[in-house]
Amino acid sequence: MRRLVSLLVLLVLAQPAEAATEFAVKDDGVAVEAHADDQGRGVVHASIDIAAPPAVVFRIILDCDRAARMSPGVKHCRVVSRAPDGTEIREHAVKWTFFMPTLRSTSRVTLEPDRRVGFTCIGGDIRACEGSWTLEPLDGGARTRVTYDLWATAPFAVPARLISGMMRRDVPASLKALRRECEAG
Repeated sequence: MRRLVSLLVLLVLAQPAEAATEFAVKDDGVAVEAHADDQGRGVVHASIDIAAPPAVVFRIILDCDRAARMSPGVKHCRVVSRAPDGTEIREHAVKWTFFMPTLRSTSRVTLEPDRRVGFTCIGGDIRACEGSWTLEPLDGGARTRVTYDLWATAPFAVPARLISGMMRRDVPASLKALRRECEAG
């Protein structure tokens, strides 16, 4: 979930008025594609294979206490409420760089244990976003392919080149941090 917020904030800041910026990164087992779509939304599709079972990956994605370790921009993560059907409301605060304000986001999170974490922004600075973490068991469940999809709109204008540079740096780093946390136990 903390990686979700980090990636979300990166994409949310994409400026819709500029031309689309696209990039693809394949490095150390991480694949990331990102661009601005024709509706001015930042869009990312990323994946990584992790040497841990889906249950471990699922638990770590949802662990707010690990948020800052996996995504340094995350300053705060908390579960506000949990419904009997597994739906959660979560709040996050993220500060990416000294020149940007701290962004706050509230999301509705839907859970399919060990398979999928879906989210939709419902308040805060980041009001328009939707995405998911999908977990695919590999090697009889000993490993997991994690696929992350997100679209988000910006709460204010930031040059697309700046966001593109941040995404090139931070998205692969966040996915590698998730892998490190999962494989360490």
